[in-house]
Amino acid sequence: MTNTATTTAPIPGAVASTPYILDRDEGDHRHFLNHLATRKVSADYGSSMSVTEFVAPKSFGPPLHVHDDEDEIMIVLDGEIRCESGAISGVATAGATVFLPHGVPHTFQVISDEARFVTISSSSSSPRSAVFDQMVADLGAPAPGPVQPVPVEIDPGAVAASCARHGIEVLGPPPAPLD
Repeated sequence: MTNTATTTAPIPGAVASTPYILDRDEGDHRHFLNHLATRKVSADYGSSMSVTEFVAPKSFGPPLHVHDDEDEIMIVLDGEIRCESGAISGVATAGATVFLPHGVPHTFQVISDEARFVTISSSSSSPRSAVFDQMVADLGAPAPGPVQPVPVEIDPGAVAASCARHGIEVLGPPPAPLD
């Protein structure tokens, strides 16, 4: 997209009332749990929601967990993701939207070779703002651009501790690797 309003976010010192437009590969890139996370809208700057885009390899999936306060919407842009939450279990493909309300345990797993998806989180209570993207920033290392990380060993204790600091309770292990 070519326009004069494009800027990269999150912007230090930005506030929720400052509009911006981001292109596909713009934002705050993080190597997060062995995949690429790009924060597009950050609650760090006073927004009541956060938006993070993920590009994850086959088998990636978070541990079974529950958000204390944030509702989550996952929009699958490319690939296939098996989602489990409450009484639902199914495969979300490109174009699908998955609603994950706070207080309901959920997990998912990338079943295609790679998947690109966006997660939008919003606080269900006010004035507390969304904190999901802050957990991504906490656990993720700054990335030089929109590139996948070299896989490293993940410390489950560090993941659980960061999640707990950000209103997410880890209830079980990640899904088992796929063949």
